[in-house]
Amino acid sequence: MIANFKYKIAPSLLSADFSCLSKQVELVELAGADMLHLDVMDGHFVPNITFGPLLVEALRKWTKLPFDVHLMIENPDGFIQPFIESGAEYITFHYEACNNKQIEKILSYRQTKIREGYLKIGLAIKPKTKLEVIYPYLENLDLILLMTVEPGFSGQKFMPEVLPKISKLKKIIEKKVHLRRIEIEIDGGINTETARLCASAGANIFVAGNSVFRSGNIGEAIQQLKESIQSGIIYKQKQK
Repeated sequence: MIANFKYKIAPSLLSADFSCLSKQVELVELAGADMLHLDVMDGHFVPNITFGPLLVEALRKWTKLPFDVHLMIENPDGFIQPFIESGAEYITFHYEACNNKQIEKILSYRQTKIREGYLKIGLAIKPKTKLEVIYPYLENLDLILLMTVEPGFSGQKFMPEVLPKISKLKKIIEKKVHLRRIEIEIDGGINTETARLCASAGANIFVAGNSVFRSGNIGEAIQQLKESIQSGIIYKQKQK
């Protein structure tokens, strides 16, 4: 188990019914979701466009769930402050969208805001990006997001080749006490079966889109995901 972190379900708003977003947000909160995952896309870093800080701010009054903002945009360093102001508790940006100077600038927000107790910064990588690229930044991160599909669109098939990467990252984190604050989030193709596999590998935050919002019963879908995650945890414990 990763430190003492709770295992969290983070429904992805990208799969919600955009004609009634506030209602959808209320439904997942009532169903027992732990966070709300908000995918921000610019049409450049990924071939899709979604929404920005104004929508995040508008949704803030409808829920007490932590907002997990995933920036799939170029030059994310210029958007950290607007999303802080919109009400985000977690902000994750992509390694592939930045140079080292931009990454350091983003991490400086964490060093300032972490003292105020309301901001966590994460670094995301695509499925084919080597895990080693994040090592220089581990000291200043709260979360690592491992994409299990190519970013850009919901409904894609889970890429099982990422599972060893989850296990490897978990081992690296557990070796050093001061790194055990880092949570491991997975995003893409998450359903009851893939959530079980990722829990067994060491993830603790599970972004689920279609399997929640398009399930026909949001409450049942979230409960089934929780049961699958618990099954993966039990399996991992038996393997030790």
